[in-house]
Amino acid sequence: MDEKYGLGKSKRKTSTVIYSHHLHIKVFCAAIDLQLLELNNRFGEVNIDLLLGMASLSPDDFFTNYDKNKIMKLATYYPNEFTDSNLEDLICDLDNYIDYVREMDNAFSNLKGLCDLSKTLVKINIHKTWRLVYLVVKLSLILHVATATSKEIFLQ
Repeated sequence: MDEKYGLGKSKRKTSTVIYSHHLHIKVFCAAIDLQLLELNNRFGEVNIDLLLGMASLSPDDFFTNYDKNKIMKLATYYPNEFTDSNLEDLICDLDNYIDYVREMDNAFSNLKGLCDLSKTLVKINIHKTWRLVYLVVKLSLILHVATATSKEIFLQ
């Protein structure tokens, strides 16, 4: 079934597109679209914001995913911990924090994940300096446990 066909061209000129290849591409794209639709149905806007905010805090590859706006969006979902004035302070803290951690090559260069980041912030005693940043990191770490626990409670 690997016969060649022309896409809207004369029958005399054959295309280099093979029918089975064209069919595989159509099936592949349809499968990707279905998976994307399923992900969009499972994860609402809040969940996506939380996941993107947590990914933005990640120290992997020397903070390449850092995005202050996504971290700020994450913090807004915790109104009991972050008042309006705390959010303003967090904006400034995040700018200073990312500059500092990127300059401290040895302490932050090989971290893998938020757990390592949290431990390092405490180990070098800067969790008090950037207490709001550290709070966002802690809340992100707790989020996994809280989500799993609440899901388990509802399933019982």
